[in-house]
Amino acid sequence: MAALPRVSVIIPVYNEEAGLQSLFDRLYPALDALSVRYEIVFINDGSRDRSPAILRQQFERRPDVTRVILLNGNYGQHMAIMAGFEQARGDRIVTLDADLQNPPEEIGKLLAAMDAGHDYVGTIRQNRRDSAWRRWASRLMNRLRERITRIHMTDQGCMLRAYDRNIVQAIVACREVNTFIPALAYTFSARPTEVEVRHEERAAGESKYSLYSLVRLNFDLVTGFSVMPLQLFSLLGMLLSLLSALFVGYLLLRRLILGPEAEGVFTLFAITFFLIGILLFGIGLLGEYVGRIYQQVRERPRFLVEAILEAPADVPGRHSQPPQP
Repeated sequence: MAALPRVSVIIPVYNEEAGLQSLFDRLYPALDALSVRYEIVFINDGSRDRSPAILRQQFERRPDVTRVILLNGNYGQHMAIMAGFEQARGDRIVTLDADLQNPPEEIGKLLAAMDAGHDYVGTIRQNRRDSAWRRWASRLMNRLRERITRIHMTDQGCMLRAYDRNIVQAIVACREVNTFIPALAYTFSARPTEVEVRHEERAAGESKYSLYSLVRLNFDLVTGFSVMPLQLFSLLGMLLSLLSALFVGYLLLRRLILGPEAEGVFTLFAITFFLIGILLFGIGLLGEYVGRIYQQVRERPRFLVEAILEAPADVPGRHSQPPQP
């Protein structure tokens, strides 16, 4: 049986045909230069362009270190990475986007940090090449996440990260339908750290994350790791109830002292609409948690693997059969 790889590099791919060759041209030489046994696991997340065909061609060129997982649909970046986690064979697992915004040449920094004794290595993007609104939204969500979940990640949006195999096995065992992998890894890590890495403009194509996708991802992060939003809303509800009771008492005293009044009707309408808005927000927040429970209790598969392209290898405990005449 061939020696198992030391490092597994997991790369989700979704409609990246324009930039895959550039990725290949930089990724393989960067890993070869590390002088370590490695494998690259590409996960095709239901691409509708020529990405699957290009990945198949690359597998045929380098079957010794290349594996391709073909999912039967689009399940999202984090579920694609989870599929890669389940198939990875290395002691250290590195996740990397296919758009080359995080240079593959930086993988050596993460492995050096793991050599120093860390079991989880996050990254901080230097001189981000994203748009201003994305940088602003990222900073805002980082601060909100730290206050709500107590998970300290300087840059939660960078997918270039390294994980010890024990952490990856713990993540896979969770079987969560919706999750945020970097934050989940942080909760399992005993010795986490962060390193700075370069950030470049996207080599080709366009970002697959829309504004709605980013909002949904942050909802998963907040509701998946803390019940503080529900607790805060409960406190807000008690405060508003107290203020409402005081306001009703005030109006009752005015009626007893001054008699019936026609003024203030629009003020009452404004207060009513404000309270209705708070109530609807609370129902939506509660629905977010209930929806997560609903998705989880159905116990449907998180993703379906259509095929796996990999070089044949002997299975431990089983002898290879000679070819039939």
